[in-house]
Amino acid sequence: MVNSKKVIVVLPAYNAAKTLIKTYNEIPFDIVDDVILVDDNSPDETYTLAKQIGIQHVIKHDKNLGYGGNQKSCYNKAMELGADIIIMLHPDYQYTPKLIHSMVYLIANDVYPVVIGSRILGKGARKGGMPLYKYIANRILTLSQNILMNQKLSEYHTGYRSYSKEVLATINYNNNSDDFVFDNQFLAQIFSKGFEVAEITCPTKYFEEASSINFSRSMKYGFGVLGTSFAYFFHHNTFIKSPLFK
Repeated sequence: MVNSKKVIVVLPAYNAAKTLIKTYNEIPFDIVDDVILVDDNSPDETYTLAKQIGIQHVIKHDKNLGYGGNQKSCYNKAMELGADIIIMLHPDYQYTPKLIHSMVYLIANDVYPVVIGSRILGKGARKGGMPLYKYIANRILTLSQNILMNQKLSEYHTGYRSYSKEVLATINYNNNSDDFVFDNQFLAQIFSKGFEVAEITCPTKYFEEASSINFSRSMKYGFGVLGTSFAYFFHHNTFIKSPLFK
């Protein structure tokens, strides 16, 4: 705990057997109270390995629900367990668990209710091996979103995020997409509800075992991101309201 606040790390997992142990061993258990892993029906040994290494709460979906569907299960379980601070960490070791202290303390001390790890602050993205086309797409989408949503984030597309329980209790994330655009919808909803977001510089790693979506899925994600941003703009600036922001 930090300031008497219960800290839970959630691991949305799919085919993470090769990197799970390394990720889990770097989680700072001096402040983390519980870990939840949700296996989205992986064909590898993710579920069995998670049990073997002693993760407290392991859930396996009967069928693959998608990245967003996985996160819904993660957050629902964290809230059920009474989490005050929830950190979403990918178990593919693309993001370092060593930033959890910094993220948690910003929330525990009531500085910010949301903290995200940005790969774009500094030069971490390209240095860590982010493909050039993904870097360019990230910059274009982020610029578009900042304009449409009147924000100033360095990136909207990081998968390393932490939230206070008030954020999860306020936003109806269970109605969001089960696909990759879930993250973007959630962040837009956070701004829509008036929560402030802090960013910290996060190094990232691209390697064979790290999860990544292919070009066609990236295109689908990009259009989903733009759709979310336009929905936000119209909802807050015109009479055209979106159920996403109710």
